[in-house]
Amino acid sequence: MPFDFDDDLLCELTEAPGVPGYEDRVREIVRREFADSVDRVRSDAMGNVVGTIEGESDYAVAVAAHMDEIGFMVRHVTDEGFLQVDPLGGFDARVLRAQRVTVHTDGEDLTGVIGSVPPHTLTEEQREADDEVSDVYIDVGREGDAVAELVDVGDLVTLDQTTTRMGDRVTGKALDDRVCVLAMLEAARRIEEPAVTVHFAATVQEEVGLRGAEALGVDIDPDLAVALDVTVANDVPQIPDEADAVTRLGEGAAIKLKDSSVITNPKVTARLRDVAESEGIEHQTEVLPAGGTDTAGFQNSAGAKPVGALSIPTRYLHTVTETADGDDVDATIDLLTAFLESETGENDYTL
Repeated sequence: MPFDFDDDLLCELTEAPGVPGYEDRVREIVRREFADSVDRVRSDAMGNVVGTIEGESDYAVAVAAHMDEIGFMVRHVTDEGFLQVDPLGGFDARVLRAQRVTVHTDGEDLTGVIGSVPPHTLTEEQREADDEVSDVYIDVGREGDAVAELVDVGDLVTLDQTTTRMGDRVTGKALDDRVCVLAMLEAARRIEEPAVTVHFAATVQEEVGLRGAEALGVDIDPDLAVALDVTVANDVPQIPDEADAVTRLGEGAAIKLKDSSVITNPKVTARLRDVAESEGIEHQTEVLPAGGTDTAGFQNSAGAKPVGALSIPTRYLHTVTETADGDDVDATIDLLTAFLESETGENDYTL
């Protein structure tokens, strides 16, 4: 069954490299897609991109989804030609063994691998040691002198993975948060004459502290903000307690109640639920024990603001096999669009 959303665009977005602070290639795609769907596009000194659709009133709604993905920065090149790296974002070092990567240099993109020593030769101490990002060495298949000519400290590294369909689901790297960038772009295409002004914001540096959203909260100063991000779907055999699943694939868009960075406005949450129910859109609620999103970046950076958040349930977060359900993506796009089209600027979100 075909997806309602543009899966070719999703592949382009997710496969483009863009670590925090260096989201250039994703930014180019966003600008291109905004060109025919918004009234004006601007960017700032941090690299946030904002596409604005002018409404009938000055009441402004910000919609945010972040462009950056977790990655690395080269911190040292050994004499033998191996690269040591510093993380940009939160990695579980266990998933890095035997991964293929791309090293982005000034001259070209280089293929590299994170090597894993064969189990035959591990000492008992090595077997018992915990994996650490600081222990990662990247092999780019060249001798030391050649690597020194090609790679500099400060060059960037991303994990190398394509995005592909898997049944009714899609899997790949950087669905966090490019699948939500896709949802935002699709909503911008669908909305034509909103009652309120809508700022669609593709933000930067979320993975290192919600930095782009915090800056935009001041610059845009919206009356209402809704952030989009993926969320944990631990509906897998390794997590037997259903309470720890957080969300489940195939049960619709997730309306966030809280994470470790924000408690969403109850009135905004209630209206999201009301819109979902009146439009017959599949939805579920999300209580996330750990992790933050751009929602928090807008809540109080320019005074107290009402905020809400929609999440796309995703398995295996912060790996190269992140997996989302196509129906959940469609439901998120439908709910976001219906919420924005029904916003009049007259709702009282004060508590």
